Amino acid sequence: MSRRLLLSVGAALALAACAGRAAAPAPAPAPEPDFTVWFATNPLTRKVDEIRRDPRVVLYWFDPGVEGYVTLRGRARLVDDAAEKRRRWKPEWEAFYPDRERGYLLVAVTPERMEIVSPRRGITGDAVTWRPPTLRFP
Repeated sequence: MSRRLLLSVGAALALAACAGRAAAPAPAPAPEPDFTVWFATNPLTRKVDEIRRDPRVVLYWFDPGVEGYVTLRGRARLVDDAAEKRRRWKPEWEAFYPDRERGYLLVAVTPERMEIVSPRRGITGDAVTWRPPTLRFP
C-alpha cells in the first residue's frame, strides 16, 4: 500500500543530511519494489560532497491534492560502477549528462524508515504528538 501511495504522489525531493547547513534538494524518483531509490547526479555537486560526509538522507514525496506525504529516511551510497550506470541509464538524462562515463554518478538510497500521512486514505498522525505512522525496514 505505501509503495502505491509513493507512486501516486506528484512531487518528490531528496534531501541530504547536512550537519548544520541547508540541504541540497534533488528530484527523487519512485522506489523499486524493495523501496531502494536510485537517482543520478552530477559528481561535482554539493550533494555528492554532503553524502560523502554524511550518508543519511531523507526522500520526501508530497501530494498537494490531498495534503498527504511520505518520507523515506535512509542511507545514500554513491555508485560509479560503469555496468550499473549503463543498466540504469535513462535517455531523458542525455541533456543533463552528455559525458556518460565521467559526467554522472548514481545515488542508491537504502531505506531505514518510512513515515506516511494520507488523510484521504485514513492514514493520519497521532492526534496529540502528530507523529505519523512509521514503517521500519530491516
